[in-house]
Amino acid sequence: MAQPRRLGDLRGPDVDRRITENAIFVQPLGAIEQHGPHLPLNTDEVVATAVAEAAVAAAPDELNVWLLPTLSYTKSNEHAWAPGTVWLSPTTLLAVLDDLGRSIARTKARKLVFLNGHGGNSALLNVANRELRLHHGLQTFTTHPSIPPDQGGASAASELGMGVHGGTDETAVMLHLRPDLVDMSKAVRRIPEKIAENRYVRFGGTVSFGWLSNDFFPEGHIGDPTHATADMGKTMFESAVTNFVAALHEIATFNFGR
Repeated sequence: MAQPRRLGDLRGPDVDRRITENAIFVQPLGAIEQHGPHLPLNTDEVVATAVAEAAVAAAPDELNVWLLPTLSYTKSNEHAWAPGTVWLSPTTLLAVLDDLGRSIARTKARKLVFLNGHGGNSALLNVANRELRLHHGLQTFTTHPSIPPDQGGASAASELGMGVHGGTDETAVMLHLRPDLVDMSKAVRRIPEKIAENRYVRFGGTVSFGWLSNDFFPEGHIGDPTHATADMGKTMFESAVTNFVAALHEIATFNFGR
């Protein structure tokens, strides 16, 4: 299997030569946060890193895509109640992303893609996209290994659209990537059935709401991991990689409609 191009592997004099005007940087973002009793704290980090590495390795040479080290500590304050969760404040993470953009802008590259493995970062990344565009002149993009259900993505039928954290999909992908870190004997279904009946005020509805993961259930996950299998996870992972490579092709030629 081809290895991804990593910025950190370059020697100083190589940067000007290899990071050209058409280069694309990919910044994976994960999290270290509770994922219920059955998944490890580093679930989002594992998934985002694996998808980013596989996609950058699979991208054709002419796209000139470069992988940055994963940001593992991000905005996980919805899980701040749980020991082991390590989170940055929104202000801190936004400052980190601005520093990152400033540094990337010192190269010839003009495109930066955030591959976000943690749904709690999404709103802040949308803010960062515009801030980095304004402050540093970069073209900035945010995508996910899969769209979170609370942001319009699909969820397993048994989850009633509520599988936003530690549910079927995340568990399946981890069973494919790191089965040694998953304890399916502790997997239990936890769905906020009453909210699932709502038309507007629900995950993926037109009315959003603030929440902490232990607002729903003491275990901290929201979804149904009991149906997850490694085969499902393999299919999801391969689809995520394929879709991200396809997106990189569009990002490479994107220029505000011109």
